[in-house]
Amino acid sequence: MATKNNPSERLTYAGSGVDIDAGNALVEAIKPAAKATNRLGSMGGLGGFGGLFDLKACGYHDPILVSATDGVGTKLKVAQLANLHDSIGIDLVAMCVNDLIVQGAEPFFFLDYFACGGLDIKQATAVIQGIALGCKQAGCQLIGGETAEMPDMYAKGDYDLAGFSVGAVERDAMLPNLDAMKAGDVVIGIASSGLHSNGFSLVRKLVSTLQLDWAAPCPFDTNKTLAVALLEPTHIYVGSLMSAIKAGRLKALAHITGGGLIENIPRILPAHLACEIDARSWRVPPVFEWIASTKLVPWHDFVRTFNIGIGMVVIAAPDQADALIAQWNEAGEQAQIIGTVTTRADEAVHLANAWY
Repeated sequence: MATKNNPSERLTYAGSGVDIDAGNALVEAIKPAAKATNRLGSMGGLGGFGGLFDLKACGYHDPILVSATDGVGTKLKVAQLANLHDSIGIDLVAMCVNDLIVQGAEPFFFLDYFACGGLDIKQATAVIQGIALGCKQAGCQLIGGETAEMPDMYAKGDYDLAGFSVGAVERDAMLPNLDAMKAGDVVIGIASSGLHSNGFSLVRKLVSTLQLDWAAPCPFDTNKTLAVALLEPTHIYVGSLMSAIKAGRLKALAHITGGGLIENIPRILPAHLACEIDARSWRVPPVFEWIASTKLVPWHDFVRTFNIGIGMVVIAAPDQADALIAQWNEAGEQAQIIGTVTTRADEAVHLANAWY
């Protein structure tokens, strides 16, 4: 045994659970994926102490920088239990860039933080390749990141993720445009791809209560396992919405995350206005129909936890609605009018015609 006076066994970083060589190998493995996200304004590549980006090259005149950070919550647990890591990175990017565009900002670059108990290069590469794919979908560059091995903080096979994104908007084009909104404006809903990255603690509790197997056929899509169906990645709205945002055709956007419609829409409304939403005006994805069918989640919790099929809400003038909906549906979205802006009497959002 090694002692102070007889150091017959030397202590190494690798012996403590941190493999520097594996970290270097990971950087080399992900460089092609990161390079594939290069865009106008990009400078340099991975490996430096910081990421560089040339904002002037993007043609902005009086820009306001907008930043966002987020994670994907306990959706990570499902990915780890099922050993499916290739799409969780898309979720990470989506949760950040969807928050940027609701300010009117174009996402420029993204950084990730990957923390684990012990670095599994295959697992980490799959995660970061997913991040790169999300960046390509959002038109932003994966400019850098950080990998941390912390064997005393995380169990073997566990990892955690955080994402950070920065974009810009011209000062006079920032959203929401509170002064422009008025009663009679339309509320447009754009479909979600499912749960996105919210409510997974409740969903995992539901799966446990029903004693379901993650690897078994999914109750609402028997062509997939339950884990695969629930890991459907968060939809990224940047490509479809950015042209309308830059053209000044929108008055406000709300990214529907934790809190659902009833807590996220009020964040973009002036104090004197409210929204009347018809809960039967859009097709509800099967995952939410399944959750509702169990009768285990009360309606109030249901609508405050999940997006129930609407991932992005748009407020626009009535004379813009038809053209916007046609444009977005042409781009592959599912968009429709789901409500109206009204003068506020009491609650900021009234969700009418509950189908639960």
